[in-house]
Amino acid sequence: MAEKGITAKARVGNGDTVRIAAIGDLHVQEDAETSCRDLFGEVSREADVLVLTGDLTNLGRPREAEILAEDLRACAIPVVAVLGNHDYESGAVEDVAHILRQAGVHLLDGQTAEIKEVGFVGVKGFIGGFGSRMLGSFGEPAIKAMVAESVSESMRLENAMRQVRTNRTLVVLHYAPVVETVAGEPLEIFPFLGSSRLAETIDRFKVSAVVHGHAHRGVYEGRTPGGAPVYNVAMHVVKPTGRPYALLEI
Repeated sequence: MAEKGITAKARVGNGDTVRIAAIGDLHVQEDAETSCRDLFGEVSREADVLVLTGDLTNLGRPREAEILAEDLRACAIPVVAVLGNHDYESGAVEDVAHILRQAGVHLLDGQTAEIKEVGFVGVKGFIGGFGSRMLGSFGEPAIKAMVAESVSESMRLENAMRQVRTNRTLVVLHYAPVVETVAGEPLEIFPFLGSSRLAETIDRFKVSAVVHGHAHRGVYEGRTPGGAPVYNVAMHVVKPTGRPYALLEI
């Protein structure tokens, strides 16, 4: 295939180059007039693996997951995904996850999947803020519970990373691990878009790239403090492909 549309290159270790299409924040709705089927068919021709970075449904309703599962029939390549905050909205997250897994999606929630000699590691992540402004565990129980959830997601990511046995690794998140890729969002909501704790965990390991969504008005590219490339692949974010999805070579 031609090099047109490639948005990142991360060559680590041996093995053939794997082309990964990544997109987040599909927000599939029950009454939507548009379908993702044609998009998934296009991706199947352009990439070896499709990665979905959460907010797969708009309100976390099982019927929305069923519609997505039906559209994914047009996808002829493996699909890896994590859930996002919208997928929890209706309290039916177990049903949503079951429907997607039944459709063949490698739905990661603190697990890993090895496809074409690339290790995919996924967690949803959580809020908390970035850098010196990251929320600390102090004060009311509600604040401490929020920080504990953020720490828990980072620990689950670390535990999953320790299971990876491949030379190439893609980390799949919903929430952002760095502040650079949420730039463009209102400053007031930065703490709700991700957490530097995720980047701290990522930088303990050799990582080829990181993808996330959630920040619809963010920017495409950033890096962790340790230098791992980070891509905001929310479908609303402008990408070098000119398409709703990014294409990465790993």
